[in-house]
Amino acid sequence: MAFASFDSKRSNAPVAEINMVPLIDVMLVLLVIFIVTAPLLTHAVKLDLPKVSAAANELKPEKVEFAIDAAGQRFWNGEAVSRAEAQSRFAAEGQKASQPEVHLRADQNVPYRLVAETLGDASKAGLSKVGFVSEPEVQ
Repeated sequence: MAFASFDSKRSNAPVAEINMVPLIDVMLVLLVIFIVTAPLLTHAVKLDLPKVSAAANELKPEKVEFAIDAAGQRFWNGEAVSRAEAQSRFAAEGQKASQPEVHLRADQNVPYRLVAETLGDASKAGLSKVGFVSEPEVQ
C-alpha cells in the first residue's frame, strides 16, 4: 500500500479508493466461526423410537357458564341456583384436579355486590380462571 507517489502531478490528490481487503478478511473469519459453531447448536440424540398406534389425547378444558340476570337470580349452566348452592358447586369444582374455567355473564343492571359475591365465592373455592363475558357493541 503506497502512501506517497513519485508522480508530482497527483501527489496532492486524496486517495479515492476503498480498501476492501480488511472487510473481506473479517467476513471470512465470521463465516468460519459460524461454520464451526452451527453444528454445536443442535443437541439432537438419534433414537430409534418404537411405533405405536393410539388415539390422540385431546382434553378440552371444562367450563362453567355462570350467569346473573337483572333480577339477581343466579344460573349454573342454565340451571337456577341459590348462592349457597353456587358456593357448594364452586367448592366441588375447586377440588378437581383440572379446574374449569368460569365464564361469568352478568346483566348490565345487576348490582356490583352480586358480581363481587360471586367472584369471592369462586376465589374461596380455589377457582382462579374466571372470565367476564360481554356482547360486542353493534355499530
